[in-house]
Amino acid sequence: MRRINLSTMPVNASSQPLYAAPAKSPKPESGRTHQINMPTTTARMVKTDRREDLRQRFCEVRNVTLRLTESLSAEDQMLQSMPDASPVKWHLAHTTWFFETFLLLPHIPSYKPFDARFQFLFNSYYKQVGAHPQRGSRGLMSRPSLGSVHDYRRHVDAAVIDRLKQASDGEWDLVELGLNHEQQHQELILTDIKHALWSSPLPAEIHGAAIEPASSTPRSWLHFEGGIREVGHAANGFAFDNETPRHEVLLRPFQLASRCVTNAEYLAFMTDGGYRRPELWLSDGWDRACTEHWDSPLYWNCADDGAWRCFTRAGLKPVEPAEPVCHVSYFEADAFARWAGVRLPTEEEWEVAAGSEPLTGTLLDDGTLHPQPSKGEGLTQMIGDVWEWTASPYAAYPGFRPAKGALGEYNGKFMCNQFVLRGGSCCTPASHIRPTYRNFFPPHARWQFTGIRLANDAS
Repeated sequence: MRRINLSTMPVNASSQPLYAAPAKSPKPESGRTHQINMPTTTARMVKTDRREDLRQRFCEVRNVTLRLTESLSAEDQMLQSMPDASPVKWHLAHTTWFFETFLLLPHIPSYKPFDARFQFLFNSYYKQVGAHPQRGSRGLMSRPSLGSVHDYRRHVDAAVIDRLKQASDGEWDLVELGLNHEQQHQELILTDIKHALWSSPLPAEIHGAAIEPASSTPRSWLHFEGGIREVGHAANGFAFDNETPRHEVLLRPFQLASRCVTNAEYLAFMTDGGYRRPELWLSDGWDRACTEHWDSPLYWNCADDGAWRCFTRAGLKPVEPAEPVCHVSYFEADAFARWAGVRLPTEEEWEVAAGSEPLTGTLLDDGTLHPQPSKGEGLTQMIGDVWEWTASPYAAYPGFRPAKGALGEYNGKFMCNQFVLRGGSCCTPASHIRPTYRNFFPPHARWQFTGIRLANDAS
């Protein structure tokens, strides 16, 4: 898996992207972006203890967020195209609110909030913290200005860095949680602005008509024995609470596809009337597809000549047959699996398979911000490229108990009417993903980089 230093990465591919840092990035309103300056010792990558390491990681993660947004205008960062998505400016403020609310205010009696109104304004859903605006109204927040939000980040960053000099183990854990929370929002920034720019009344420009078709590794089936296996996060390293506790599960022998479903394979499903055959669909999925007039993955567009194009960060591009299909819902993934005569994997099957060999794939660090064709042998694309829908409803592991207080609302209260996705995407930071990671979305969601890997019962 290729790794690129985001601090120097231009994040622009062969053509000028819609949301990435160009050679000369336009500055947000008032030009008040900031980069956190590392102390000399950490700038030289000298790690003397956990405090030093965490301070460096804090600066790196916070700076990545800024680099992902610096090419967007203040107007871009106000956009909210649907209630499920949020404006970039809100993401910048909410991730800052998280550190202020759960670290600074409870642990530093002398800390002075940047603006007391922000406690209400940038609360997402933490009811025990207090009231918050309706989710769909985040695009109405013309005030505070983008410049004020950057000042807010600077204010909180300075306080957190100062606190790390004397933080307790419990406070270090809060910082680590806040950093992983911010990395989740880095991916959301990219998916939310993609949806917003696609929703613009102005048609997207067409790029890449002369791209040479890439090839993908032929799909094969890997066999895995059944039996009693352990899943869930072990004791080492960070994990969200919904990845615990580690526990035993009973699996029957199964097979897993060596790679994700490609655009070419999905086009075959479409050509065979996949969107017009109710026998392939769950009832709720068929109703949703009919109501919203689905006939292809989100962001696909059929030109007058019958050629399919997809909306990307660089505008409309021809659908690349070898790339993994993405921006499909659970309903579409399940319908495709039925059409193919197989099924989706359970999350336990996926995790057991992921532990069988080294994992590779396209992640945020690679800079493409778009899934790539499969390469290599064995299990490929298990980490990165597209989040993979599983057949597993999002529910608590045996013995799970949410934390006390507002932080207990982070994951547990969403364990209803959602399905688990595994593996990360092309917009997931490499240091954020792991085989036990449990993402979750409702079955109709399509705006994330979500794709399909097939499974089958072993014969």
